[in-house]
Amino acid sequence: MIEVKNLRKEFKMNKKYPGFKGAIKSFFSTEYTVKTAVDDISFNIQDGEIVGYIGANGAGKSTTIKMMTGILTPTVGKVIVNGVVPYENRQKNAKDIGVVFGQKTQLWWDLPLSETFTLLKDIYEVDDKEYKERMDFLNEVLELEDFMLSPVRTLSLGQRMRGDLAAALIHNPKVVYLDEPTIGLDVVVKDNVRKAIKKMNENYGTTFILTTHDLTDIEELCNRIIIIDNGRILYDGGLREIKSRFGYMASIEIQTKTKVDLKEAEFIKKLDEEYIELEAKDSKLIIKFNKNNTSTTEITKQLMGRFDIVDFSINETTIEDIVKKIYKNEV
Repeated sequence: MIEVKNLRKEFKMNKKYPGFKGAIKSFFSTEYTVKTAVDDISFNIQDGEIVGYIGANGAGKSTTIKMMTGILTPTVGKVIVNGVVPYENRQKNAKDIGVVFGQKTQLWWDLPLSETFTLLKDIYEVDDKEYKERMDFLNEVLELEDFMLSPVRTLSLGQRMRGDLAAALIHNPKVVYLDEPTIGLDVVVKDNVRKAIKKMNENYGTTFILTTHDLTDIEELCNRIIIIDNGRILYDGGLREIKSRFGYMASIEIQTKTKVDLKEAEFIKKLDEEYIELEAKDSKLIIKFNKNNTSTTEITKQLMGRFDIVDFSINETTIEDIVKKIYKNEV
C-alpha cells in the first residue's frame, strides 16, 4: 500500500547574522544553510494497517506526512502510495487519500455541514448510491445527525472534528492521514472518535497513519508504531514488542496494617537479586522488578506469608514512559 524508501528532505535557509547590521546583511546575502528534516528513512505500510507515526516536536513527522500526501517533493528517495507517486500525480493521489489536521479544517466555515458534504461529493465525483451508503455509515458511527444543518462556525470543537473526519472519508479513500485527531477534545468525544476510526478500519479496510502526542490514541488504535527523532527512525515495530523490549520493569505497591521494616522485606530479593529494588514509606512497601525474570504472582505469594496486607496495586511501564525514555536516549 505505502512504500517509503531512502527518503530525505533538505531545506535551504538564508544564513542569519546577529544584530541589526547582520539582519541587513542576511537580506542581501546569497549564503544559505541546509537543514535536514528527514534523513534517509524507509518503511512499508500494508493495506488496512493503523500505524502510529510519532516523535517529538521538530522530529520530522509533519515533513514525512507532507511528502506522503504529495505536498512536498523529497530531496532524495521515493514514496509510492497505492501505486502512485504522490508529488508527481497529485490529482490522482488526492482521490485515494483523506487528511484530517486537528488544528485546521477542510469544512466551509459559513455553510451548513450537510452542504460541505454535498460539495465534497461533487468534487470527488461520488455517485448517489455510494454517497448515501457512505453517509448512512458515517452518521451512525460519528453521530452527525444532530448538527448536520448547523453552520460549521457554530459547531463545537468535538462536532467539528467529527465533521472533518467524515469529510475525509466521504469518498472512501484507501489511506487516511490523521494529524492530532483528538487534540483538545473531552474524554467522551475522544472515545467516540477512536471507536469510529476502528469501525471504519474494520468495515472498509481503510489504512490509517496517525501522528499524535496523545499516546492513549496510539495504545487504543495502533498495533504498530514508528518513532522518529532528528529525521531518523528510532523504532519500527509492534506495541507488544516495544513493551517487551523496553517496558520490562514493573512495580507492586503493598499497603500493610503496621509500619514496614525494610529489613523484613529483604528476603524477596532472592527471587532476582539483580533487578529487584525495595522502598518503604511508613506502612507502604514498593517492590520494583523485572517482569521477564520474576512474576507478579510469585512476589505477592511470598509477601502474603510475611506481611499483614490491607491492599496492593500493580503498576506496569506505560507506552508513554517508554517513548519518553527513547526520546531521551535512556534505552
